[in-house]
Amino acid sequence: MGIKSSALLILLFLSVDCFARPVSYPGGYTFMFRSNSLRDTAYLHYSPTSRNAVGVEAVSDKVSNDDYVYLRYTRLLFRKNHLKSQGNLYLNAGISNDGFDNFFYGVEGDWETRRIFIGFGYKRTETNQIDIEEKYFLAGVAPYLGDYGDLHTWLMVKFKENSYSDASSLYPVIKFFKGNTLMEFGYSDSSSWDIHLMYRF
Repeated sequence: MGIKSSALLILLFLSVDCFARPVSYPGGYTFMFRSNSLRDTAYLHYSPTSRNAVGVEAVSDKVSNDDYVYLRYTRLLFRKNHLKSQGNLYLNAGISNDGFDNFFYGVEGDWETRRIFIGFGYKRTETNQIDIEEKYFLAGVAPYLGDYGDLHTWLMVKFKENSYSDASSLYPVIKFFKGNTLMEFGYSDSSSWDIHLMYRF
């Protein structure tokens, strides 16, 4: 059973309170799975504080056809809470078990109300074989406003490009979250599946 199958099975059996945040509450753990045209990853991290997270990420690299592991760090650089909205900015970095020449760094940000979501990200990955830059912009709306504990749904559009394929794509994304579980699915002919799954415990 591969990384993708294992992650889907875990999330199908789990459900219960989730925010799409790469840093959890102090003492909390988060499991994440991502799959796109470049790589499949499974990531488990621990948050010693509400602004920091450290963890381990298993990567199946579709560009190099190699498998490796990152030691990862995430830092909440900025958070602004308003009465009806919130904005966040995060720093992400990791170094591979393949050595100091295989690492990544990047930033992610978002701003949201209960109705509107806007997010962006930049990531640079360097390996012994190739360096890749990835960028994305995500915007969407909630078609209904659920109460605490309800199933929440977001309908989104994502623009993504990377330096490896030297191409960009624009495609629909749907996001669900309920309790501690988040699921996000997008697809385009050029980018194939873009999947993000998250569970907090």
